[in-house]
Amino acid sequence: MPASPLDRPVPEAALAGEIAVVTGAGQGIGRGIALALAGAGAQVALVGRTAATLTTVAEEITARGRRAAPFVCDVTDRDAIDPLVSAITGEFGGLSLLVNNAQTPAPGTLLEIDEETYRAGMESGPTATWRMMRACHRHLIDGGSIVNLGSAAGIRWDPSGTGAYAAAKEAVRVLTRTAACEWAGDGIRVNAILPLANSRAMEQWARHEPEASAEYLRTVPLGRLGDPETDIGPAVVFLCSAAARYITGHTLAVDGGQALVR
Repeated sequence: MPASPLDRPVPEAALAGEIAVVTGAGQGIGRGIALALAGAGAQVALVGRTAATLTTVAEEITARGRRAAPFVCDVTDRDAIDPLVSAITGEFGGLSLLVNNAQTPAPGTLLEIDEETYRAGMESGPTATWRMMRACHRHLIDGGSIVNLGSAAGIRWDPSGTGAYAAAKEAVRVLTRTAACEWAGDGIRVNAILPLANSRAMEQWARHEPEASAEYLRTVPLGRLGDPETDIGPAVVFLCSAAARYITGHTLAVDGGQALVR
């Protein structure tokens, strides 16, 4: 297996001196993005609802010679957002990068899903993203960058029922494009990614339904699911780095080519 980006020395780290905030950072894609950002030289504020998982990720990053700190917060709590940002800037002395990854699932067809689940998906996705962007705006002026996570569910129909989740994720993309235009004059770039990553849930599905899993992988031209740290994370690093300084309002599919398959 290839060495982790954090296990390799980075002579000229792309994000040296940056302070990043990652929501939903305790596991899965959020964890992978946090590790990749740290590997590129950023200090990372890890935000999530579960102290134990956040602490574990912080310890991973610290053990690899980078700085990270956990911040327990439910991003659906509107009264918690401003205190969260104040705590982060107090700990790190500021912030320059924001990654909005947190999102609760909203499974079910439009007739099956109940209103509480639908609202929870919207609150954890676009509403929390909007709140975090607003709260961080003044700290990001003159060079900050935001990356929001959308989903291919918004551009690929799934008969199993992902319409509510897709609606939440497409709303995140609208907020991304709007903020990119409204805040360009403030020197803030705002982009989105559509990730396709491996996870425990995907691994369990592959074990229990190998034929269905294999069929799904056939929709991915590169033939595999992305690794959260080494496939998804570097795309976020790129969009946050000076190499992407002329890119804003863009949605980047990080999915092995799946978005090209109709």
